[in-house]
Amino acid sequence: MSRDRAVGAARVLVAGSAALVALVACSGSSGTASAPTHSPASRPPATSGATASPGTPPAGRWQVLPGMPPVLDPSNIYAADAPGNISPVARHDRPLIYVPNSESNTVSVINPRTYKVIATHRVGALPQHVTPSWDLRTLYVLNDEGNSVTPINPANGRFGKPIPVADPYNMYFTPNGRYAIVVAERLNRLDFVNPHTMKLRHALPVHCQGVDHADFSANGRYAIFSCEFSSKLVKIDIQAQKVVGHLSLPKRRGAAMPMPQDVKLSPDGKTFYVADMASNGVWMINGRTLKVIGFRATGKGAHGLYASRNSKYLYVSNRDEGSVSLINLATTKIVRKWRIGGSPDMGGVSANGKVLWLSGRYDSVVYAINTRTGHRIATIPVGGGPHGLCVYPQPGRYSLGHTGVFR
Repeated sequence: MSRDRAVGAARVLVAGSAALVALVACSGSSGTASAPTHSPASRPPATSGATASPGTPPAGRWQVLPGMPPVLDPSNIYAADAPGNISPVARHDRPLIYVPNSESNTVSVINPRTYKVIATHRVGALPQHVTPSWDLRTLYVLNDEGNSVTPINPANGRFGKPIPVADPYNMYFTPNGRYAIVVAERLNRLDFVNPHTMKLRHALPVHCQGVDHADFSANGRYAIFSCEFSSKLVKIDIQAQKVVGHLSLPKRRGAAMPMPQDVKLSPDGKTFYVADMASNGVWMINGRTLKVIGFRATGKGAHGLYASRNSKYLYVSNRDEGSVSLINLATTKIVRKWRIGGSPDMGGVSANGKVLWLSGRYDSVVYAINTRTGHRIATIPVGGGPHGLCVYPQPGRYSLGHTGVFR
C-alpha cells in the first residue's frame, strides 16, 4: 500500500492517496536456510500445533510445495480459519490488537474486550505492519526506516531486542515455513531470509517498483505480489525463488494509473483478488495464467482485503471514501457497503468473526466494526499514522505473514 513516511520523507499525492518514499540500502547473497533459532522475545519451541509436514496432498494442482502442511479442503483453503479454531501453539496467548503507528514510531496495544489502549511501546523508525510468524510463536514489528524488526512474545506481550533487517516494509512466510520473505519495497526486491534469525539467504530483484503485498497459491508453489508504483503484479516461483511473470494492470477509463495494494486468494484457490486504490476497486486474476478475469468497483481508494470467518465474504476497505464493501465469494458480486467514515486501512478479523478491526490511517484511530451490521462498535485513539494492525491470536494452523494470513 502507499506508505506514510516519517519526518523528513517526501509526500507525493497520487490518486488522492499519499505515497511516501525513503532511501535505505543493503546488500546480500544467495544460499540456503540454516537451522532455526529463537529470538529473545519468542517463546520456546512448542510440542504441539502446526508442523511443516507435507502429509498426503490431493492430486493435480493440489500437489503442495514440499514441506507445506496438507490442504485440508480443496474447496476452502481457509478451512482451518473457522471461528475459535485457535492452534494449540497460540491457544493461551492473550487476545490483543497490536497497532503500529508509523508517524509516532510506536505500537499501541488494545484490549479487544474493553476497546481501550492498555500499553504503548516505542519501536524503530516507521513501523508499518505487525506480522505473525509462520510457527505462530512470535510477532514482528516491521520498522521500515529503522531497518529492523522488533520481536514480540504473544504469550506475555513482551517486546524483544530489534533484529537488523534491510527495508522491512512488509513480510511473508513461505508456506512450508522454511523462509521469511522480507518485502523490501524501496529496494524493489524480495529478501528470502532465515525465519528466526532474519539472516539473508537470497535477495531477489522483482523488476517492478513498489512491491508491497502478496498471497500464495493454494498449493503454495507460487505467490502473486503487487507492485504499487508500476501498476504491475509479479509472479514468484517459491521453490525456485525466481520471477516467472509480470502482469501490467489495464488503466480504467477515467481513473488514474493502477496502484495495486492488498492481495487475497479465493477460498477455492482459483482467483486472486487485488485491491487497487487508483482504479477504486478489486481486480480478479487467474494466477495460473496471470490474466485479468474481472473487476469489481468497490469504492474510492480500495485498499485492504480480509476474508470472513465463514469464508463467504471478502471485506474490502475503501480508504479514501471511508467505507467497507463486501464481495460474495461464491458469486463474486458486491452485496453491500458499510459507510463507516474516516480512513479504514489494514487490519484483521476477530477470532470469533464478529469484529472487523481496521486502522484509521489518516485519523490516528482504530475502528472496531460489527461484521453483522457494519456499524462501528468503537473508535479508539492511537498514535499517528496507524497502519498494518494485527489481531492476535487468530484461527489457523500457520501464518503466511502480513497482518495475519492464516491457513
